[in-house]
Amino acid sequence: MTPRVVLIGLPGTGKTTTGRRLAKILGLPFADSDELVEAATGRTVADIFAADGEAAFRATESAAVVAALASHDGVLALGGGAVSTPATRAALADSTVPVALLEAGVDTLTTRVGDAQSRPLLAEDPARRLRELALERADAYRDVATLVIDTDGRTPGQVAAVIAARLHERSLRR
Repeated sequence: MTPRVVLIGLPGTGKTTTGRRLAKILGLPFADSDELVEAATGRTVADIFAADGEAAFRATESAAVVAALASHDGVLALGGGAVSTPATRAALADSTVPVALLEAGVDTLTTRVGDAQSRPLLAEDPARRLRELALERADAYRDVATLVIDTDGRTPGQVAAVIAARLHERSLRR
């Protein structure tokens, strides 16, 4: 078993919310890599970042993603920075799972994340950090994405419907 689709993108693109809706449309289970990490460690993502740092979090996250790629039969949403880890990118690239990159403009992302206090990498200045992360992660996202979906001006339900349709089109071409 492997996921039917993996969602990636910057914070605020709607990976988790869209992923839950998409799983419902497809009649599949949903998993979120942050929730998998929290379940495995018994700690929140923010706690791991604060106590152990980003590198420790990314190692734990990568292990959770690799395990989910091997065992989760549904929709899998990854944390925004998951693709920054070479092992995660390699696992995604080696899988046959469609990877949907969700994109949105920085203004949209900033509105969606609000004050971002629950997001360790954005807490100080969300708009500035989102611009920086967009530049830092663009190549990694594009390297593993097999679908690119613009979420600007769309509800999570609309985005989920677009992804479902694109997955259906892909299945017809096989």
